[in-house]
Amino acid sequence: MAAAGAAGATPPAGHGAAAPFAVELRGITKRFPGVVANKDIELRVRRGEVHAIVGENGAGKSTLMKTLYGMHRPDEGQILLEGREVHFRSPADAIAAGIGMVHQHFMLADNFTVLENVVLGSEPTKGGRLDRAEARRRISAISDRYRLGLDPDVLVEDLGVGDRQRVEIAKVLYRGARTLILDEPTAVLVPQEVDELFGNLAELKREGLAVIFISHKLDEVRRVADSITVIRRGTTVGEADPRTTTAKELAQMMVGSELPTPGTRSSTVRKAPVLRLAGVTVDSGAGRPLVDAVDLTVREGEVVGIAGVEGNGQAELVDAIMGLRPLAAGAVRLGEADITGWSTRARREAGMGFIPEDRHRQGMLLDAPLWENRILGHQTRPPAARGPFIDRGRARTDTARIMREYDVRAPGPDSLAVALSGGNQQKLIIGREMSAAPRLLVAAHPTRGVDVGAQAVIWELLKDARAEGMGIVLISADLDELIGLSDTLHVMFRGRLVATVDPRQVTPEELGGYMTGARTAAGAA
Repeated sequence: MAAAGAAGATPPAGHGAAAPFAVELRGITKRFPGVVANKDIELRVRRGEVHAIVGENGAGKSTLMKTLYGMHRPDEGQILLEGREVHFRSPADAIAAGIGMVHQHFMLADNFTVLENVVLGSEPTKGGRLDRAEARRRISAISDRYRLGLDPDVLVEDLGVGDRQRVEIAKVLYRGARTLILDEPTAVLVPQEVDELFGNLAELKREGLAVIFISHKLDEVRRVADSITVIRRGTTVGEADPRTTTAKELAQMMVGSELPTPGTRSSTVRKAPVLRLAGVTVDSGAGRPLVDAVDLTVREGEVVGIAGVEGNGQAELVDAIMGLRPLAAGAVRLGEADITGWSTRARREAGMGFIPEDRHRQGMLLDAPLWENRILGHQTRPPAARGPFIDRGRARTDTARIMREYDVRAPGPDSLAVALSGGNQQKLIIGREMSAAPRLLVAAHPTRGVDVGAQAVIWELLKDARAEGMGIVLISADLDELIGLSDTLHVMFRGRLVATVDPRQVTPEELGGYMTGARTAAGAA
């Protein structure tokens, strides 16, 4: 239980020597069977600042934040809030002590209003019923105070990604948070939404809140953070001043190498089409189609990028290509074969690889060992299959190979997938799909949530596959990644491909304008 008074009166914002730290971690160590996730971690966060934490996947950032948020108990060390030691047994204790966490994957009910989402679990009541007037008053006050721009009566399903994130921030502020943990908050935002978020963070700072900002985007970290802590392989390796430290220097502190870039300009595009979509339409069942008459061609050796704010049909288009959703109209061809009516399994056996947007929902069995996850979707072919049976020995051996070649950090092939960091889970999936040498790879957000070292590896893998003739459909929220890797770049808006831009000339800001509908469509498909 949190120590009494841990989240007491907020001291004045500022960096005065007399003021205690909002959060101080001293010598935090956390062990799991066979793994030391955190070792002697030191962290000091002041009121009225944005403090960034950067590090590789598997460096221990998530474990550290879960410990601060009460999801884990440290084996050694102290957690201090406002100079007082606290002991959390659950996130409820952390919330009561004034700590709130906004997760990378939003935890909102789409069919509820903003008001209902914000108060869920902390509802003000009057006469035994939800006091909507009081809830609306408090939410409006929070929205006005921190310039969140929220309408309490709008359904969450009608909000864009940036607005949904502000709802998540309002949720933790509503519960009295004075210290916010933001996990990869810009991962799915376009540049304009990033600017808006940073404006919101400036308001939080002015009000004396402390913000812990976890990100892999080092240029954004340098732009928004007042101070930076770097973690490598479970321990603190240093602090950096964003005003004097370059992104290259941060990358070297994190992984011992320079910051990678996705750019590639030598064309490998061949004439033969590997994928053709003609008039592909996916119905929503409620009016406007989710995917509306999309025509698309991917040739051998070509990366075709698709940009768009999440919720504009990209996920449904991927499902249509992979056979996970039925078409209301149109056709899908792989090479010369019409595969419109084929099952997902048949498409994969014919040479389609798939890196899903949501690795937990579509890409992995979290409670299964890594070797079983290695054969998912490939269980009918070597090395997984020997006749009609699963060859467990060869599957384990090949999993160990993937772990070595793709730097998947885990004790061995029998480790459970749930024990891996998100970045290591992603590297296992990419290693699995690349090992099958597909003709076409559908890659949805392939580097989301991975560190700069893993990002560089994934970019090189995509470039090498492209050079060898693989066709790639690339969907990403990282606009630099889309611009750098794509040979052809389309913009998807409200289910349609509304613009085709030259990746050699377009800027992220221009692309963001097309994605939000703020710019007039150019080269509309």
